[in-house]
Amino acid sequence: MAVIVALGAFLMTLAGGWTAQRVTDRRHLVLGLAGGLMLGVVGLDLLPESLHAAGREVFGVPLALLLFVAGFLVAHVVERLLAVRQAAHGAENGARVPQVGLTAAAAMVGHSLADGVALGAAFQVGGGMGVAVALAVITHDFADGFNTYTLTRLYGNERRKALMMLFADAVAPVVGAASTLLFTLPEEPLGAYLGFFGGVLLYLAAAEILPEAHHEHPALSTLMCTVGGVAGIWLVVGLAD
Repeated sequence: MAVIVALGAFLMTLAGGWTAQRVTDRRHLVLGLAGGLMLGVVGLDLLPESLHAAGREVFGVPLALLLFVAGFLVAHVVERLLAVRQAAHGAENGARVPQVGLTAAAAMVGHSLADGVALGAAFQVGGGMGVAVALAVITHDFADGFNTYTLTRLYGNERRKALMMLFADAVAPVVGAASTLLFTLPEEPLGAYLGFFGGVLLYLAAAEILPEAHHEHPALSTLMCTVGGVAGIWLVVGLAD
């Protein structure tokens, strides 16, 4: 059942990526919406889940929050190091580094894989839990596909690579759900990963996606897309609960 449900997530991810590439003439609106979706996923989905799953503290601070900050810092350090390296090879200062986009998209794939594992584990607990998690996974995988394609293209990668990362992101929850037929991932490592990934996403949304969205088109419509993205994730989380 978990694998069958994961096929729905596969289709929703592709639908999100298809939507992102079809509205390129409204790029600022796409980026504004993507930033809102990412902010909503981090604050309303990933962080609460990671705090619940990886609840133990390290020197007075929840492990999930430590890894959340670590994820933010790692994303910042990696981007700066890649930018310095590219500048050393003659690239213009401030130019987008394609590897950053691919790395971010790969992290989205890892997140979708974790979604599939969580889906499979929920069905092992019981049918009711499985349905609740399935609703959350399928609905927010539209945002995952949207963000995966947008992130890859934002950093200057060609369309073929963006489609490859989108397809990998779509397949990931199916693979994750199927893997639970063989083993069960402990809750704490999954929560730790979600905390770290949340920090990475927050950095990309706050430092890259949203500034780019408002750079050339500081319009109210872009701002409303961002707010709408956050509200949409809130709706999804509320319906799933």
